[in-house]
Amino acid sequence: MATAYPNVPQRGRALPAFLIVGWRWISRNPAVTVTPILLPFIFLYFLSLISPPSYRPLEIVGAMLFTMQNIGSWVLGDSATWRIECSLQDMFVASPLGRIRYLFGIAFSNLIAMLPALAVLTVLLAWYGGKEGYPLTPYAAAVLALGLFVLWILFSSIGIAISSRITTQRSIWPVSNLTFTILGMLSPLYYPLSALPPLWQDVARFLPTTYAALLVQGALGITPATPSEMLLYAGLLGLCAVVGLAITLRLYRWGEA
Repeated sequence: MATAYPNVPQRGRALPAFLIVGWRWISRNPAVTVTPILLPFIFLYFLSLISPPSYRPLEIVGAMLFTMQNIGSWVLGDSATWRIECSLQDMFVASPLGRIRYLFGIAFSNLIAMLPALAVLTVLLAWYGGKEGYPLTPYAAAVLALGLFVLWILFSSIGIAISSRITTQRSIWPVSNLTFTILGMLSPLYYPLSALPPLWQDVARFLPTTYAALLVQGALGITPATPSEMLLYAGLLGLCAVVGLAITLRLYRWGEA
């Protein structure tokens, strides 16, 4: 191929191609940009009716983390559909792309569709945070971006690992919704960790989203945290991510029946 097309670059084309896939999905169906906003905003709406306004920044942070976690569900759906229905993964297996770049490609494609929801929630966080005394400072914004990035990588990996074990098209929807909705409900995203029953708190401490939430809440000043506690949350988030990635890459089937 290099001889037949000497002026065509052989590297650096996969990721832009996946980004175009994500953009074309939005451009052809703008409703895609609304879908990621609906579920977290339903939670925010009902919580606004029963919780004090001072909790609003915490709840918006939870909606952002929940939205990023749900990318895993979209990655699961795309990768399973491409493999089972379209047999598209076979082409990538036969190419030099590799499973890690394939994972990142699908993750980037779905991130494009999630960006409008994250942008709206960021504006709301900046507004409500400033109003309630929890401003979105550069430090808090950097911590928030770090937490979102870790969750994006981790849950995209979980999604594609689970998808590689699904064998039928009709299993995709129930498996993806059950997995990621439960993970989102078990983590203290829309409420403080201390508000949960003791047993539920113990379960939540095994989930990476819990430490992402505690880290961002501490950076914003929503829940007081000392520098040592912030380092602990960051370390535990990183540990959960590393362990989760190791497990998911172990489960991930690439080029297997």
